[in-house]
Amino acid sequence: MATNGATNGAAAGPFSTRFSDIPSTIDIPVGDQLDEAVEVNLDDLIDDPTELCTLLENEGAARTYWMTVAMAYAKESKIDHAIEMLIRAGQGSTACAPEGVLVAEAKTKEYYLQLATSSLNDASRINPAFPPLFLARGVLQLLKASLQAPSASTGPKAVDPERTELLRQALKSFEDALRVSQGKNMLGLMGKARALYSMKKYPEALVAYQEVLRKMPNLVDPDPRIGIGCCLWQSGYKDDAKIAWGRSLELNPNNKFSNILLGLYYLDSSGQLPTNTGQKSAPHLRHFCGLLLVPQIFANVETLAHKAIQYTDVNAVASDGWYLLARKEHYEGSINQASDFYRRADDARGGTERGYLPAKFGAAQLSVLRNDLGEAKLQLEKMIQLSKNYEATILLGTLYAEEVFANQAAEVKDDKSAEITKAITLLETVRTAWKDPKKNLNPDASVLLNLARLYESDQPEKALQCLQQVEELEVAQLLNNIGCFYSQAEKHDPASEMFEAALGACVRIDAKDENADTDSLITTISYNLGRSYESRGMMDQAIEVYERLLARHDDYIDARTRLAYIKLRKNPHKEGPDAVAKLYQENNTDLEVRALYGWYLGKVTKKKAVNLNEDQEFRHYKHTLQHYDKHDRYALVGMGNLYLQQAREMRRETELEKQKRSATYSKAVEFFEKALSLDPKNAYAAMGIAIALAEDKKDLKSALSILVKVRETVKDAHVHVNLGHIYGELRQFSKAIEHYESALSKDGKENDPVILSCLGRTWLNKGRSDRDLDAYKSALACAKKALEAAPDQVHYKFNVAFVQIQLASTIYNLSEKQRALEQLEEAAEGLEAAIKALDEIATHPHTPYPKHDVEQRANMARNTQRKQLERAIANQKEYEEKNKEKLQAALEQRQTELKRREEERQKLLDVEREKQERIRKEREAISAKDAELAQARLEREKAIMDAEMTTDSETGDKIKRKRKPAPRPTSEGKPKRTPKKKKGRAEQGSGSEGEGERPAKRRRRLTKVENSKFKSAEIIVDSDESGDDDYGEDDALERAERNLERSSAPASDDEDDRDRNQSDDEDKMDVDNGNNRTRDDDEDDDAEEVTRRSRARRGRVVDSDEEDDENEGAGQSDDDAKPAAKDTSMVDADDDEDDE
Repeated sequence: MATNGATNGAAAGPFSTRFSDIPSTIDIPVGDQLDEAVEVNLDDLIDDPTELCTLLENEGAARTYWMTVAMAYAKESKIDHAIEMLIRAGQGSTACAPEGVLVAEAKTKEYYLQLATSSLNDASRINPAFPPLFLARGVLQLLKASLQAPSASTGPKAVDPERTELLRQALKSFEDALRVSQGKNMLGLMGKARALYSMKKYPEALVAYQEVLRKMPNLVDPDPRIGIGCCLWQSGYKDDAKIAWGRSLELNPNNKFSNILLGLYYLDSSGQLPTNTGQKSAPHLRHFCGLLLVPQIFANVETLAHKAIQYTDVNAVASDGWYLLARKEHYEGSINQASDFYRRADDARGGTERGYLPAKFGAAQLSVLRNDLGEAKLQLEKMIQLSKNYEATILLGTLYAEEVFANQAAEVKDDKSAEITKAITLLETVRTAWKDPKKNLNPDASVLLNLARLYESDQPEKALQCLQQVEELEVAQLLNNIGCFYSQAEKHDPASEMFEAALGACVRIDAKDENADTDSLITTISYNLGRSYESRGMMDQAIEVYERLLARHDDYIDARTRLAYIKLRKNPHKEGPDAVAKLYQENNTDLEVRALYGWYLGKVTKKKAVNLNEDQEFRHYKHTLQHYDKHDRYALVGMGNLYLQQAREMRRETELEKQKRSATYSKAVEFFEKALSLDPKNAYAAMGIAIALAEDKKDLKSALSILVKVRETVKDAHVHVNLGHIYGELRQFSKAIEHYESALSKDGKENDPVILSCLGRTWLNKGRSDRDLDAYKSALACAKKALEAAPDQVHYKFNVAFVQIQLASTIYNLSEKQRALEQLEEAAEGLEAAIKALDEIATHPHTPYPKHDVEQRANMARNTQRKQLERAIANQKEYEEKNKEKLQAALEQRQTELKRREEERQKLLDVEREKQERIRKEREAISAKDAELAQARLEREKAIMDAEMTTDSETGDKIKRKRKPAPRPTSEGKPKRTPKKKKGRAEQGSGSEGEGERPAKRRRRLTKVENSKFKSAEIIVDSDESGDDDYGEDDALERAERNLERSSAPASDDEDDRDRNQSDDEDKMDVDNGNNRTRDDDEDDDAEEVTRRSRARRGRVVDSDEEDDENEGAGQSDDDAKPAAKDTSMVDADDDEDDE
C-alpha cells in the first residue's frame, strides 16, 4: 500500500548509492577451468584477509576481483583490510607481512599519505592519462593541505604559502578531471568546490556546490548541501546555512556532519541571545551548556575533547579541543594545566601572530589570577592589535584602572597620569562601541563605574554622566535578587537599600513606559522590603509598607500574615489575638496562616492538657495533616515537638513508665523523620531528632554532632540553648555557659526567663564542681533576673530560694580562713529570704514540687541551717578578733607591695611617655622643616614661572616670554647665530620684572689658562642643547676669517692681556650675579665682535648664564674693548658654585 507516494509509509527521497555496485557474492575462477569457480560471500567476510589474498594469488585472479573484495571490506568499514588487499594486489607478490604484524598497524597519517603518493606515482608511470588519476591526485593534495599547520610568521589575514600551493595543485587536478570528463565528473566538481572553500573563495565554492546539486540532486554521500551550508555560513548567511544542513539531515538522518554543524549553529545562536529570555531553556542549549559548565561531568568533557583532538585532521577542531580542556582546567582552578592547554589551542591556529583569540584571552585571565599583571597587559595589548576585541579592551582598561585605584589608596603615591589616560581611552572605546547597533553589545555597569571613579577628580561632570547611565542600567529584578542574598546573609541594612533601589527602578520604568507591567514586581519587592524592616526592628516602617501593599492588593495573604504577626508581638492581649483570629477565619485553608495560628495556640495556652489529644495546638496540627495537607512540614515538626514535651514530662520510675516514655519519644522521631524525608534540609526536624537522642537514648555525642551542623544553618536561639543542654550534660560547663549567653544575645532574648534559668542552673553546677563562690553568685544573679522577667512563675521563685540555700550551705562548709564575716552575714540574709519564699510557695495552689517536699526544705533551713550560720558567724567574729592584728599587718604589707608595684609601673609609663613625646616633637620638627622646604621650593618654582611669563599685548593672555635675539653687527655682512639658553639657569637671575628680559645664555670657547686658581680651566661643562652643534655649522668663509685673526694676534699680547684682566674680572664677579644692566646697541655690537675673535683662542667649552662678562668689557672705552675681549678664562660665580 502506498501512502503519499511512499511504499509502506517509508520516506521517499534520495539515498546513498555508495558501494551499491558491490555484489553480495563473487565467483573467483579456478585456474584455467572456466566451468569451476570459488564463491565468496562478500556480505560475511572473514576478519583475516590473508586467506583470500592467498586464494587470489594462487588462482591468478584479475585485478577486478582484488578491487571488488577490497571494496567489500571498505563497505563494512574494515579499511585496514581493504588497504592490505590493495597493497598485495599492487605488489603482485606472494610475500606476506612479517609474522605477528599487520601492515596497517601503528601507521600514522603521514605514512598513508606517502603510500598514496607512491601508488599514484606508480600509476602515473603506467598510464599518466588515466582519468581517475586526476581525481585521486586532487584528493591527495587536499589531504596534505589539511595537515599543514598555520605559519606563525604570517599575519592574521595572510595565507600560508605552502598550504596555498597544495590547494592550487589540488584545484588544477580537479579541473583536469572535469576537462577529461567534459564536466560530467561530479566528484571532480565537488573536489574543486572543496579546494575553493579551503582557499577562502566562498562565492566560487558556493557556485560549484550548487552546480553539483543541480546536475545530481540525488547525491547524498558526499552531500553537496553540507558544502553549500558552509559557504553560506562563511558569507554571513547563517540562517540559510541552517536550512541547507537541515535538508541534508532530512535526507540522511545518520549524517554526523550535518548534526555537528547544526549543533554549532544553535550554539552560536545561543551566544547571541540574552541570558534572561525564555529561549535559554531550549533542550539543545541546556544540554550543551550543562555538559560544559556542570562540574560533576567535567570528566566527560575531558574525554570528548581528547577524542576530538585524536581523530581530527583539521587544526581548528584540534584547537577547539584544547580550548575546551583549558576551560575545564580553568574552572577547576588548575592554572598551570589550563595555561598549557590555552597555549596549545593558540598554537594550533597559528600562535603568536595569528592564533585563537579566546585562548589568548583565557591565558590573559590566568595571568591576572597569578597576579602577573604586567604579562596580562602585554597579552591583552597584543590581542587588541590583532583584532578589536572588546572583552580584551574591557579587561585591559580595568587592569589599568585598578592600578590607579590601588595607587590612590597607597600611602606613597606615584605619578599614574599615563595609566589614567590609558584606562580612560580603553574604556571609552568600549563605551562608544555600545552606541553602534551593528555591534550588538550590551552596556556593562562595571565599565561605567570604573570610568566614574577615573573622572571623579578632574572631570566630575563626566563621572556624573557615567553614574546616571549606571542608574539607567539597574534592573529591578537584579536589585531585588541582590537584596534577597543580603537578607539570607543577615545583612539587613544593605538588603533594605537594595529593595528600596529596586522600587525606585520600577518607578523609573513606569515613567519611561506607561504600558510597562511592573505591578507584580512592585508587589514582591514591597513585601521583601517589609520583611527587611522587620529584621531591622523597624516595625512601624514595616507596618506602613504592608498596609500600602494591602491597599493595592487586599488579598495578598503573606502581607496580611506578617501584619497580624507584628500586631500580635506588639499587642499580645487584645489587638494581636483579634488580628490572628480574623486572619484564620478568613483564610483557614492557607497553610501559612494555619502555621501561624498553630504557633499562636502554643504561645497563649496557659497550661498544657494532661491528655495530649485534648491539647488545642495538637488537635490543630492533626486537623491540618488529616484534612488539608498530610505533607505539611510545619505541622509535622509541631506534632513532633508536642510529643517531645509530653515524653519529657512523663514519669519514669517503673520500667513500664520508662517504656511508655521511650515510645512517646519514638513517635516524635517518626514525625521528624517524615518531615526530613519531605525536606532533607529541615533543620528544625533534625534538631528534634537530636533532642530525642539526648533525652531518650542518652546518645549525647550523636546529638551534639547534629546540633553543631544545625547551628551553621539556623541562626536561632533555641539551637544554642540545646547545645548548652548537651554541654551541661557532658559537664563542660564553660561551653554550656557560652552557648546560653549566645542565646541571650539574640534579638528579643535578652530577658528570656527560660534561658536565664538554664544559665543559672549551669553556673550552680559549675560552682558545685569547682567550689567556686563566684559561680554561686552568678547563679543567684541569673535566678533573680529570671524571676524579674516572669514574677508570676512560682518555679522561678523556688529557683532563687534554692540557690540562696545552696550558697549558704557552701559558705558554711568553708574554713575560717577561706571565708569572711561579711559573706556569712550575706548568706544569713539570703537564707532568711529563702525561708520566707519557700513558705509562700508552699501555700501556692500550683507548686513546682510536692507541697510536703517544699515545707520540709523550708523547715530544714529554718531549724538547722539558720542555727549553723549563727554559730558560724559567732566563730568567725572570734577568729577575726584574735587574728585582727595579723590580718591588719598582712593587709598593710599587701597594700605597701601593691603601692610599690604601682609606682614602678608608673615610672616606666612616664619614661615611655617622655620617649614618645620626644619622638613626636622630633617628627613634628622634621615635618615642619619639610613643609618649609616644600613651600620655599614651590615659591621658587612659581617665581621662575612668573619670570618666564609675560602679557600678550594683543590678547592680554599670559604667554611665555620670547628670547630677544642679539642685534646684528654692522661690521659683518652675514648675521650671527645666537647660541641657545642652557636649561635650569633661569632661576639664578635677581633682576626685577620691570628691567626686562635677561639676555640669552651664551656658549663660549675659552683658551687654556695656566693659572690653576681658576676652576674653569680644568672643567668641561657638557650640555645637551643644540648649541653644541652651532659652531660646527659655520661655513668656509667664517673659518677662513677666524684663521686670519688667529694668525694676526701675537701670542705675547694674549698672555699680557690675560694677566692684566684677571684682577679686573675678579672685582666684577659679584656684579655679574647682582645686577642686570641695560646695554645699548653699540655695546652689543662690540661684545659680539669681541666674542667672535675670542673663539679663535678657546680651549674648552663652558656654559654661561649671562653675557655680563662681555658687557663689562663693552661698557668701557673703545680702547679697552680688546683687553676685555681676551678675558675668556673667567666664568660666572654661579658656574663656580656648581662645580664645587
